[in-house]
Amino acid sequence: MRKDKRQALILREVDLHNKVLSVDLSEQLNVSDDTIRRDIKELAAEGKIIRVHGGAVSKSFVTPFNADNIVYAANAKAHIARKALSLIKNSMVILTEGGTTMLELAKAIPTALKATFITISPQVAITLAQHESLDVISIGGKLTKNANLHIGASVVNQLAGLKADLCILGANAFSSEEGLTDLDWEVVQVKKALIRSAKKVAVISISEKLNTVKWLNICSANQVDYLITELDPTDQLLSSFTQKSIKVL
Repeated sequence: MRKDKRQALILREVDLHNKVLSVDLSEQLNVSDDTIRRDIKELAAEGKIIRVHGGAVSKSFVTPFNADNIVYAANAKAHIARKALSLIKNSMVILTEGGTTMLELAKAIPTALKATFITISPQVAITLAQHESLDVISIGGKLTKNANLHIGASVVNQLAGLKADLCILGANAFSSEEGLTDLDWEVVQVKKALIRSAKKVAVISISEKLNTVKWLNICSANQVDYLITELDPTDQLLSSFTQKSIKVL
C-alpha cells in the first residue's frame, strides 16, 4: 500500500474514532508498528493529528473550540443533536460525557428548556452554561488530556450517589452483538458509572461507528434504551439494533 493511501486511511480512522492505537492500525493495514509510528509522526508534524503515547487523537476531539479545526461529519453530528432533543424534557436530570457530537447537542438546547445537566466534560459544561435556564454541574476529577474528560475513582464515587433520568453517551464503537466498546481503561470505568447512575441510556453516534468493536467493553446493547444516528430509523443498517429492543430515532 502506498504511503499516501495508508496515511489517508489513518486520518479516516482518527477522524472516525477520535483516538486510535498504533498496534490496531498496524494490524488493520498489515504493516509494521515502525511504519505506523513514522506515519503518525509525519501526520502530526503536518498538524493533521495529535500524536500521543501508543497512537494518535483527533485535533477536533481534544480542542473542539478551535475554529481552525474541521470536525469530521459535522453536518451529520448536528442532525443527530437535533434528533436527540426529543428525549430531553423540562425538569429532567441528564448525565453526559464529552465528544464532538455531545458538543453539538449542548449547542442545540432550546433556550426555554429548564433541566439539570451533570457532565464529566469541562467543554460540554462550558457550552451548556451559556443557556441561562439550565443548571449545570461539572463532576471533577483527574483530567484525561486526550479526551478532556474527568476520570478516576473520585468521579466514579460522585456518580454512585446519583440516579438521573437519562444518560447520553457518545460512541467510539457500537455493535449490536458486542455492545458499546472503547480503548481507554479509565474512560471506560467512568462511562460504566454513568450508565449505572441513570434510569435510561441513549447513545448518539454517526452511523460509521456502528458495527465496529474496540477491545474494552462498556455495556451490552441490551443496556441501551435509545440509539440516535443521522440515518432514517428504518434504515437496514439499524435493524440489528432494533432487534435488541433499542428504540432507534
